Amino acid sequence: MAFIAVGRTARPGLPRVFFSNMAFGHRSFSSYLVTPKELNEALKKNPPSPISTDSRVVPLCASWFLPNDERTGIQTFREQRIPKARFFDIDKVIDKRSPYPHMLPSAKGFAGAMSGLGIRKEDVVVVYDTKELGIFSAPRVGWTLKIFGHQNVHILNNFKLWVEEGYPTESGELYSVECCPYPIPELDESKVASFEHTKEIAQDHNKEGAEGVQILDARPNGRFTGKAPEPREGLSSGHMPGSISLPFTELLDPATKAYPSPEKLKSILSSKGIDPSKPIISSCGTGVTACVIETALEVAHFGTPESRKVYDGSWTEWAQRVQSKDNLIRKSG
Repeated sequence: MAFIAVGRTARPGLPRVFFSNMAFGHRSFSSYLVTPKELNEALKKNPPSPISTDSRVVPLCASWFLPNDERTGIQTFREQRIPKARFFDIDKVIDKRSPYPHMLPSAKGFAGAMSGLGIRKEDVVVVYDTKELGIFSAPRVGWTLKIFGHQNVHILNNFKLWVEEGYPTESGELYSVECCPYPIPELDESKVASFEHTKEIAQDHNKEGAEGVQILDARPNGRFTGKAPEPREGLSSGHMPGSISLPFTELLDPATKAYPSPEKLKSILSSKGIDPSKPIISSCGTGVTACVIETALEVAHFGTPESRKVYDGSWTEWAQRVQSKDNLIRKSG
């Protein structure tokens, strides 16, 4: 048995009437980002019922806060969530042998987590965040599912709008759900940048014949320049040589905290001098908001999926593993 939340259902107001662009015959959405209206319509047609053997639409909450924040993901999940949602804990579904947080779990560990959540390989999973942060950690979980081969995964854009537009929510404690077999997948390692690979790129910066790989950093600019501290005590701030500061909040609408249109995202990315014809590695503090960048790149069709990677260990691994003599932590401004 695994434990999922259940409780009181509240509907503060009726939503407006929309037409969904979901292709229900194939039980998948037309784009990676899903609007609240599309998800609400889909859940009416394909709820996560334990009885049905068909593909189901399963809301998956990925709520998470930085370690210096007093709030926790499970706390906000209990307080308000999409009815019948499951909770994916990114602090627990990890490589437990690694000294760095949020490193990808093993394929067996991932399959075990999905089984425990009662999610089947054929289910359509829609990952979402907290209403407080808008888009923050959901892209990391969506990316994780994708690189472990879960075909039907999407990101809700976003839970803040879901709540504001009056779609159903519930609250309460946890209840048990039946586990289901989830096959052990293969990790697509071509989408993951290692420390060694990233270090080689940083060392080659400005050298003749370098590949020109672009490293995008999703952390706030103060941490990138070294003026602001890291949220993890004792960790130096700064940035990798040649990396580009792209705070993830700049990719979101300031009012809704949702992703804007693909055209707007493309404009933002271009304004930073990012070249879509060159390889890109997305980075951040621990590999979470790096996936906010990766998702923006995908939605904007900026570069090809084959030329993009996420640095799993990100700055937390980098700042602990590079040596001072290598001059690979730069500060500026």
